[in-house]
Amino acid sequence: MRITPDLVICSPQFTNPLREREIKLRAYKIPAIENLGSTQDQFDTIDLSDNEIRKLENFPLLKRLKTLLISNNLIFRIGDDLKDCLPNLHTLMLANNNIVNLQDLNPLCNLPALRRLCLIENNVTKQPNYRLYVINLLPKLLVLDFQKVKTKEREEAKKLFADGMNGVQVTSSQPNKEKITAIKAAIENAKTLEEVNRLEAKLKSEGGMDLD
Repeated sequence: MRITPDLVICSPQFTNPLREREIKLRAYKIPAIENLGSTQDQFDTIDLSDNEIRKLENFPLLKRLKTLLISNNLIFRIGDDLKDCLPNLHTLMLANNNIVNLQDLNPLCNLPALRRLCLIENNVTKQPNYRLYVINLLPKLLVLDFQKVKTKEREEAKKLFADGMNGVQVTSSQPNKEKITAIKAAIENAKTLEEVNRLEAKLKSEGGMDLD
C-alpha cells in the first residue's frame, strides 16, 4: 500500500501520552516514503513502523516533526537531504532495519536537533567501535539505543576518531558468494511478500543485486 492523501486522512490521529499530535501509519506494507506533504505538517510524531520501507528519504519539509518511529522496516540507505526536510527532528527510532556499515550512518549528522537515536537489531551495531563512532558523528546526541551517552564515552570517541576514520574497520565491499547463493535460494522458497522483501534487502546489503 502506498502513502496517499486518503490513507493519511483515514489513519489514526491522536494526542499521545507526551501530549504530542501523532499519526499512525504502521503495518500497511508501505514500500516507500512519499506524499507526506498531505499531512500538512500537523504532527509532532509520525509512526511508520512495521512497513517495507527501504530508504529513509523523500520527505517534504516538516518543521513540526520531532519524533519519527520507523522501526521494523527494510531500510538500508539514509538520504543526504534530511537536514533540509526535518530540521527539528529530535528522536529517531530505526530499530530492526538493514543498516550494515558505519558510513551508512553519516547522513544523520545533518540532523541538527537529533538527540535520541535507536539502531538496535541492525547489523551496523555489530561493527567494531559502533557506539563510539555514532557518538563522535553526533556530538549532541543524548541517548543511543536507550542508553544515556556518558561524558567518558564522548572523550573516548573524540580521542579514537581524532584522525577521522582511524579506528574504524570498514566492511569489505567484496560480495560473499556463498552467502549470496544461500539468500537467493531462500528467496525462491519464500512464501510471503514480506519475506521476499526482507531477503531482497539482505541480498542488496551483501552486494548481490541492485534494487535501485
